[in-house]
Formats: sequence, C-alpha cells, structure tokens
Amino acid sequence: MKKLLLVLFLAVGSIAAVQAQEVKWLTLDQALAAQKKKPKPIFMDVYTDWCGPCKMLDKNTFQSKEVAEYINANYYAVKFNAEGDSEVTYKGKKYTNPKYDAARKGRNAVHDFTMFLKVQGYPSMYIFDSKGEVKSPIVGYHTPEQLMPLIKV
Repeated sequence: MKKLLLVLFLAVGSIAAVQAQEVKWLTLDQALAAQKKKPKPIFMDVYTDWCGPCKMLDKNTFQSKEVAEYINANYYAVKFNAEGDSEVTYKGKKYTNPKYDAARKGRNAVHDFTMFLKVQGYPSMYIFDSKGEVKSPIVGYHTPEQLMPLIKV
C-alpha cells in the first residue's frame, strides 16, 4: 500500500511539474551584468503587490510552458516591483524609492525607476534590446496567446 501511494504521489507530482513552468527571474542589475558578458535582450515584468492583473499574468501567462520556455531561451527575465525598495543602476545612474514605507499595506510610493520608464499601468512589460536600450512597453494583462507574438525576437 505504501509503495502504491508513493508511485501515485510521484506520478501526480511529475504531471504537475511538466505543466507548470518557471521563468528564471533576475534583478535588473543581474540581467544587465549578464548582458555585458553575453548580449541578449531583457524582458522585464513591472508589477505591484496589490495588482490583480499582475497576479493573473504570473499565474496564467508566465506559468505557460510555451511562454516560460521562450522567455528563458531568448531573454534575461527581470521581475521589478514598481513600488519596491530595491536599488537599480541603469546607464550609470542609481534609482531608488526614497519614500518607500515597509510598514505600509497595499499601495506604496512609486520607485524612481518606474518613473524613468514612464509606466502607464500595471502590469507593464518592457523589452530592452541587447545593448540595454528600452523599447515600447506592453501594458496590461495578456494571455499566453496574446503575449507570444509581441515578444518573439
């Protein structure tokens, strides 16, 4: 009986692992450093913790096998919290969020890099070319079928 349960558990686990894929997320600083060693475009997901469509993008689109495999193979993937407290260095300039409040629930102060990108809404996805130049944003929730044609390089 124990062996049967173990086999059943492993079978269910392997099916779930095949269906759910993971995008290999980096920080922007990590991606820019990797880009200097091996030029490749950057795909950046700009999100907030309170954003419902951002959570749907994570759950539905970025978990898609086709999307995750394509992003991992063709981009350095970056996840950036538009209201977080990270420090970002882009083109020699440091960007921070000086008004960030760790005790605050829900919306927080907007990060300076979010302002630099001129984010129009959440989620927003940006592609940086292989030289680190920012291209036009992809704004809003997109299904895997909607996103794939927009990110094909």
